[in-house]
Amino acid sequence: MKKVTIIYWSGTGNTEMMAQAIAEGAKGEGAEVKLLNVSDAKPEDVFNANAVALGCPSMGAEILEEEEMEPFVTSLKSSELTDKSVALFGSYDWGDGEWMRDWEERMKQYGANLVESGLIVNLTPGDDELGDCKELGKKLAN
Repeated sequence: MKKVTIIYWSGTGNTEMMAQAIAEGAKGEGAEVKLLNVSDAKPEDVFNANAVALGCPSMGAEILEEEEMEPFVTSLKSSELTDKSVALFGSYDWGDGEWMRDWEERMKQYGANLVESGLIVNLTPGDDELGDCKELGKKLAN
């Protein structure tokens, strides 16, 4: 059974909704899913999974949340991330997704194998966006 870990930070609940939909999609494919708020996550949660989804909304000038998510992502600089299947997701209010492009590039430098481009949703995800999240969960589980 494939182990999928989903770690997220959410301020308004939008990114949390996305995380839950990704988990639902992965569980539907038979994966063992661990859904964690970043405050409860450890690097081992990433390293011990077959596939990982990391979620964070765009903050400030299109950056990751700085108190919890940024330090966690920084802690992942490890050879154990090499070739790991990783998906990135998050919501945003304004801008054009620069934070996600920057995050994708950074994860590639860490050696991650991005299963697809970062999934971004403007504000609250609707049914279509939640469907996209479930599909992303299915990809991680397979």
